[in-house]
Amino acid sequence: MFSVLRSNRDGRKRARLFSGTGGSFIRLVFSLIITLFGLLLVTFLIGRVLPIDPVLAAVGDRAPQAVYDRVREEMGLNLPLWQQFYIYVSNILQGDFGRSVLTSRPVLDDIKRVFPATLELATVATIIGVALGIPMGVFAAVHKGKWPDHLVRIFGLVGYSMPIFWLGLMGLMIFYMKLGWVAGPGRLDAFYVDFIEPTTGLMLIDTLIEGDMDLFWNAVSHIILPASILAYFSLAYIARMTRSFMLEQLGQEYILTARVKGISETRIIWRHALGNVMVPLVTVIALSYANLLEGSVLTEIIFSWPGLGQYITNSLLKADMNAVLGGTIVVGAVFIGVNLLSDVLYRLLDPRARR
Repeated sequence: MFSVLRSNRDGRKRARLFSGTGGSFIRLVFSLIITLFGLLLVTFLIGRVLPIDPVLAAVGDRAPQAVYDRVREEMGLNLPLWQQFYIYVSNILQGDFGRSVLTSRPVLDDIKRVFPATLELATVATIIGVALGIPMGVFAAVHKGKWPDHLVRIFGLVGYSMPIFWLGLMGLMIFYMKLGWVAGPGRLDAFYVDFIEPTTGLMLIDTLIEGDMDLFWNAVSHIILPASILAYFSLAYIARMTRSFMLEQLGQEYILTARVKGISETRIIWRHALGNVMVPLVTVIALSYANLLEGSVLTEIIFSWPGLGQYITNSLLKADMNAVLGGTIVVGAVFIGVNLLSDVLYRLLDPRARR
């Protein structure tokens, strides 16, 4: 009898778990659909509100009226707004972002070509930010109220306040022009540009695949300065959040219990406290990574980095709205995807979130 009751209780528990997981999944999918729909709606309205005529960008301001009208009809701009939006969403869902006026190629092909450069830059910057930001945040929390804490907080405040274009220009002037420690703008020296056949689009990986260490170290020399400039902002955010999380954990009762048991302070800080901090830090790191992916525009312009930010900027200056909106959609989709991934990882790492 007791075994029957136990099996029934276990069955009800599994049913509740399944229904809770299914409900969470449905809510997640619904939220994702609504967010993507909102992103498409906003980008569509931006393309219609901006005082830029895509027809003039395509045919030029000296084209005859008949040519202007024909191209406008081909673009579907003579249709009602709701019908234009329907066609716009249908094309996007099929991977058709239109054709770029600037390059005369499909926008999606252009994005595939330039996005790896932005991805590589943001990834290296995030690695630097995490490798330095987490230890700095822990160090500041352990020495709360003392000079190391004040030093880390001032360093982070400067990182938030300093304009990135000024830091980039100062970095180029000091480390490239004066000291010669790093290479200049671009991803490779002009001499090496035709030496590498892109495989992944990530220059550091492609040079290793080629097995040419001279090319690899040249790529490292080019990426280290712009990645460090971007990493400064990521580092400041991660260090501040790590300090906040660590201060909360160091005040918990289990830390006091560990100290009473005679566990070493190093183990308490780096294993127990930091171990519990890493769960919320996953979300912080993911958001920082997404922000670097979408916020590297000025860095790419200053360092002539042929990434998505530079592509969108050049397209905007040439009134190439297909390219601008396509790049904006990709950036928004990446941001949504990274947020979704961080939410899933948070649920996997923290049992309380699953419950």
